[in-house]
Amino acid sequence: MRIVEVIADARHTKTLLGMAGFYGAEDAWCGEAGEDGRRAVRMLVDDQSRQALTDSLQDLFKADAAARIVIQPVDTVLTRDTPRRQDEALRRARAIAATREELYSEIVKGARLDTNHLVLTALSTLVAAIGLLENNVAVVIGAMVIAPLLGPNIALAFATSLGDRALVWQALRTNVAGLGLSLLLAVAIGLIWQVDFSLNELATRTDVGLAGVVLALASGAAAVLSLTSGLSSTLVGVMVAVALLPPTATIGLALGNARWDLALGALLLLAVNIVCVLLAAKLVFLFKGVRPRTWTERNRARQSMRLYLALWALLLAVLITVILLRSGTLAPLY
Repeated sequence: MRIVEVIADARHTKTLLGMAGFYGAEDAWCGEAGEDGRRAVRMLVDDQSRQALTDSLQDLFKADAAARIVIQPVDTVLTRDTPRRQDEALRRARAIAATREELYSEIVKGARLDTNHLVLTALSTLVAAIGLLENNVAVVIGAMVIAPLLGPNIALAFATSLGDRALVWQALRTNVAGLGLSLLLAVAIGLIWQVDFSLNELATRTDVGLAGVVLALASGAAAVLSLTSGLSSTLVGVMVAVALLPPTATIGLALGNARWDLALGALLLLAVNIVCVLLAAKLVFLFKGVRPRTWTERNRARQSMRLYLALWALLLAVLITVILLRSGTLAPLY
């Protein structure tokens, strides 16, 4: 449940209260008109109706630059409902669903390429490299948690679901910059540090099996479900489960020590994690019905959806084939 607050010209008050009733708002109230002639109308809206109401409000005020639509979270609503109604309200609260606009506001933060993103990437790479070199699993996990590399990939899947080309390029740019910076730092460390690749934390990042593919798919789906259900705190667990930073750091350390075979194995693990996250996130967004607001945008996004789903599925099939060939499970054709 959220409070949808609309700040618009006072002449829209009757229309807004009518929309609140039509979309089943639990309650609606309005304040006094200000000196600029605008009035705030607030509606207490459940999760099932909020997206439809938000879409209608955007259509109503698409030509009004002064209008504002603000969605505010609600922690607790105290009522005198019967126990049965209270149980029903609790059930709905546990199935929190975010609107398209709320998701966009949350996800776009992860695709933002700024100083904080680069600094966090550099620091997490240093922490990960130390953890790998010292075979310290706690330090490696710490690096996974602070690394900001998962956000751009989720943003990329979300952008393709909406057909938002600007966000697609922003997510790609941030992803390439983050992975590139991490790789360069790891290569520099590998050039000045003699690495023992028999250490468990390093050895496990130079090989990948089918279990790793399943883990990455499940973790990517869990990441998007945690966002769409409003349970962003579970993202910490996802960051650990499908970490992108340790394989990237391992690639750099192996390249710095001229261990091309191990670098290839770590690269395969990184590629599997990225492709699986993108494919799983894409499928969850599709299942959740995340799509653009207008018909034209939906038609354009539908085309890009098919293209990207086919692309990620093809890449995953190629990666699985490579994994099976490396493991000897699938015999080469020559």
